[in-house]
Amino acid sequence: MGDPSNGSALSFFSDKSAKIFVAGHRGLVGSAIVRKLHHLGFTNLVLRTHLELDLTRQNDVESFFATEKPRFVILAAAKVGGIHANNTYPADFISINLQIQTNVIESSYRHGVSKLLFLGSSCIYPKFAPQPIPEDALLTGPLEPTNEWYAVAKIAGIKMCQAYRIQYNWDAISGMPTNLYGPNDNFHPENSHVLPALMRRFHEAKVKGAKEVVVWGTGSPLREFLHVDDLADAVVFMMESYSGLGHMNVGSGKEVSIKELAELVKDVVGFEGKLVWDKSKPDGTPRKLMDSSKLAALGWTPKISLRDGLIDTYKWYLQNVEQ
Repeated sequence: MGDPSNGSALSFFSDKSAKIFVAGHRGLVGSAIVRKLHHLGFTNLVLRTHLELDLTRQNDVESFFATEKPRFVILAAAKVGGIHANNTYPADFISINLQIQTNVIESSYRHGVSKLLFLGSSCIYPKFAPQPIPEDALLTGPLEPTNEWYAVAKIAGIKMCQAYRIQYNWDAISGMPTNLYGPNDNFHPENSHVLPALMRRFHEAKVKGAKEVVVWGTGSPLREFLHVDDLADAVVFMMESYSGLGHMNVGSGKEVSIKELAELVKDVVGFEGKLVWDKSKPDGTPRKLMDSSKLAALGWTPKISLRDGLIDTYKWYLQNVEQ
């Protein structure tokens, strides 16, 4: 079967009262998608907390779809975590994510959903993928061992969407975002990602009047960050304008060194002490950037600069985390 570049059977924007199920609406990604849809005037979002609907329970998911019959599904629900969590709970990461995906995708197809978008992560790519990473690098080499359980589940989700498209001609698509940040991020002191971790540390140092903040490594690794509201914008764009077999990378296309990032966060937070690099500590992968040129060629590009995104995120942090 071919790979049409766009043209969904039913326009996403044609009916703002169409029922849309956003799975995982309380997380970083899902909450941003809900904000975006509300802003655009969509009036019929179906939302369920984990307590209301456990997506790992096949019968519950099946009866939910039979009752609600959503027209569109955006699958942002997942079990996520850092290196420590992946190493400690590998069975949870592979089984829970496979269960969520399988139940939601199968029930969506069975109950007449017009279009489904499955969201994954850049960790699906091989550890030594070419940089920037194109979509066709998928399954060309071994994964990063520290999160392979999560990555294998996400790869299975991509392949499931492709299989349903091939066998049933059903409009299931996949998007793979780069490193995300923004409101509702995880600012936990031990297991958060680099950007929220830096923000919290600089904020706490500012409050305590500390003279310096020590950051691991040399600051030389290059990373890519996308504000979650830009991802939400891309999700809506893909729901309207993309219906193809291949998954789509969703990134900012802009690299920043950890040193530049730390200095920017320090500036946004207003910490006036010294930034010290502990060069005895490891740096991690030297470069990780996704090639998002396919999505750009369809007409989508991000709009939020890193500085503006950090200002927005710090405002949210002050209102919601720092009490």
